[in-house]
Amino acid sequence: MTAQRIIPNIWCDRNAEEAGAFYASVFGGSSSVVGRYPEEGLPDFQKDFAGKAVTVDVEIEGFQITLINAGSEFRPNPTISFLLNVDPRRFGGEGAARARIDEIWGRLSEGGTAMMRLTSYPHSAYYGWIEDRFGVSWQLMLTEASDETSPDEEPAPFIVPDLLFVGPAQSRAREAIDFYTGLFPDSGAGMTVGYPAAQGPANAGDVMFAEFRLAGQPFAAMDSAAEMSTRFDCGVSLEVRCDDQAEIDRLWDALSTVPEAEACGWCADRFGVSWQIVPSNMGELMARPGAYGHMMQMKKLIIADF
Repeated sequence: MTAQRIIPNIWCDRNAEEAGAFYASVFGGSSSVVGRYPEEGLPDFQKDFAGKAVTVDVEIEGFQITLINAGSEFRPNPTISFLLNVDPRRFGGEGAARARIDEIWGRLSEGGTAMMRLTSYPHSAYYGWIEDRFGVSWQLMLTEASDETSPDEEPAPFIVPDLLFVGPAQSRAREAIDFYTGLFPDSGAGMTVGYPAAQGPANAGDVMFAEFRLAGQPFAAMDSAAEMSTRFDCGVSLEVRCDDQAEIDRLWDALSTVPEAEACGWCADRFGVSWQIVPSNMGELMARPGAYGHMMQMKKLIIADF
């Protein structure tokens, strides 16, 4: 399996540990605190976080998601959701796969809101889209094998981040895929299905659904067929772990187009997607004396300045 270099980060409102434990219980994964706020020296707006978890890692079927323990400034929204491919080859047949979908749906429904009810659709015999109580959106889909699928073929990846292009980014999914796949090695576009006719804000030929790969990891993208008030923001960001300063510089120069969004390694690209461009040894750097204070002063992260 390709090492995961791009880690989705979910913004939590002071409840990252609770959310991590919840997701671990829903998906049978693991949850662990990987960093804590310093006890002293925090800026005034973070003083209440002294000693508390700053990030929590959740691992689900080998896929990592990081939960950021912060305030109420942002909340996840459906512009970046997580597609769950419930593949009968992974779960022991179609009946077991459907039962697993029902089980996950039931748990995510606790305090959550169904965006598309769980039922049969033209694109899937069993599918539903739900926003859980923490604001995170999940698309549950029964994966159907094609006639050409070999029984020895690997099951579809269980979790795939899915970008929904809406508002100012409407009808730009193809452009974004071309741009992103040009930035990372082991990347490329996959299957793309276009809208056969205009639907809501989507034009004929816009992306109804597309698969692509970044740094060996599966992603998906869609142009929205419904008007929505939500936009890409820091509620869900994409953290890229870089091998050296040269890679940080290259990706930062390509991705950062909103100067006011730059802080502590965070930036926003021309579509509005939030990225964190960080060194792969961030944990080691943050263990250095005064590292947190140094980081808070940076926009692009400079390894030599930690």
